[in-house]
This record gives sequence, C-alpha cells and structure tokens, in this order.
Amino acid sequence: MDYHHLLYTTDGPVLTLTLNRPEALNAISPELERELHAALDEADADPDIRAIILTGAGRAFSAGYDMAASPERPQSTLDPSRMAIGDYLKGWWDNDTQTVHKLMHIWNLGKPVIAAVNGWAMGGGFWYAMACDITIASEQAVFAQPEVRHISNTTFLFAALAGWKAAHRYALTGDHIDAPEALRLGIVNEVVPADNLMPTARALAERIAKVPEPSVRLNKAITCYGLQASGLYNGLLLNGALSALAHTSHLPLRDHLFEAMRQGGMRAFLEQRDGPFRPEPFGPRAKPA
Repeated sequence: MDYHHLLYTTDGPVLTLTLNRPEALNAISPELERELHAALDEADADPDIRAIILTGAGRAFSAGYDMAASPERPQSTLDPSRMAIGDYLKGWWDNDTQTVHKLMHIWNLGKPVIAAVNGWAMGGGFWYAMACDITIASEQAVFAQPEVRHISNTTFLFAALAGWKAAHRYALTGDHIDAPEALRLGIVNEVVPADNLMPTARALAERIAKVPEPSVRLNKAITCYGLQASGLYNGLLLNGALSALAHTSHLPLRDHLFEAMRQGGMRAFLEQRDGPFRPEPFGPRAKPA
C-alpha cells in the first residue's frame, strides 16, 4: 500500500511507523488515521516483522486529532452550526465509539507496539501513546489532554494506568505532564535523552524479536485480553458513549472559541483556550523554577 502521511520503514525484524505531518505537529487527520491502521494490519500479517515502533516526524509525536478547518472541511468538527441536533449527536457517537475500537486495535495485534515519544503528545496523540504496549519518552516529551478545556473528554486508559486520583488531577484541568511526571504516574516505561530515544526503542524491539514469536504473541494476549476481560473494555465502551455527550455539550464558550478560530485560525483558538491556564505546572510553558 502507498502511504502519503506515514513512513513505513523496515530494518530486519523491526518496523518503524512514523507519523509524517510535521508541519501540523502530526495532527491526526482522517487520512493519517486510516493509513496508520492499514499499516498496523500490514505489519501484523508480515511474518518477518517481530516488533513495531510508532513515532512522529519533527518535534511532536502527535498534537492530537486535527480540529483545524480546511478546504475539504471548512467547519470545525466541534462546531454544530447549520447542523441538525440529531446529525450532530450521531456524528460524534459514531466517531467516539470508533475511537475505542481504534485504540484497542493496537491491543489486538499479535505484534508488540513501542511508542517512541519525541515531543508533544497531546489529546488523541497522548491516547495512542498510552495504548501502545510499551512507551519510551524523550526528556523533551510533553503529554496532556488540553481539549477538555473546550469541552471534550479524557480516556479511561489514563485512569487504568495512572489511577483515578491522577486521572482527575490532569483530566479535569488539561494541564501539561512532562516526561519525569509521566514516568512517576506510570504512563511511560522509561525517559531517555532525546538523541537516545530511537536507539533505545530499537534496542528493545530487537530484544523482543529474539523471543520466539508464539511466546511474544501469546504473552501479549494474556495481558491485553486479560485486562479487557476483567472490565477495561467495558469501561472504554462507556467512555465512548460519554465522550459523545462531552463533544456535543455545546456552550457559548465554544462559540467564542470558534469566532477566534474564524478570525485568527487555530493559533488564536488555542491562545484563547489555553491562555487562562498559563503558566502550566510542567512542560515548556511551565513557570520557571
């Protein structure tokens, strides 16, 4: 398959998938997401590939789902203007329930996926990093779900990994999480210098590749299927339904944000949304120590 927004690079038993929209901080467009899941299926069917590294080009892993207007989509997906209420609700129901299945796609693969997080991992990008089997972060990595500030949702995966106290601390504020804090919370396995990120991920992938394939596949299944059977999957299904409610809970605040977007683009939207929350507790916009 030809990939336009994704780099598919094999080297021995290791496949590296690179989200390749650096000009947009690898924001997840519908096209990029389709290519990502097609590539995961292609890799899973290839007996020569034993482990997958997922990373991003440039200074971000992924800035999350692409909300920006475009010639193909002149209206933000969050904006209900000129839409019937039923259509608006159904659109978000379809989107958010599918998001659960997309994250679980990684769990259902027979091959382990290692996230190598090289910078910003925000919103949906943060979720994909958490859904991977192992997550290595560079010292420059920053995680967050700032979209809750414009009425959106967290993911139950965060609570499952970090506990409900930590989930509430960050999901109810959208605050940034730097790499050391992510390690403390248990949402990454390891933090390494930026120039050692890919070599570290590569070395781990090659180490996994030395283990017999059935052992890797079945032991991954023991963990991932066991967690789903113990209730995590049901939690994520409920997550999808409540996410749709969050996305469709439109308030005048959103109208002001959309007006900022119309006048000044995404930069103006984000400045109006995030400005009142600065300085952030962690990350590059944190208050100096």
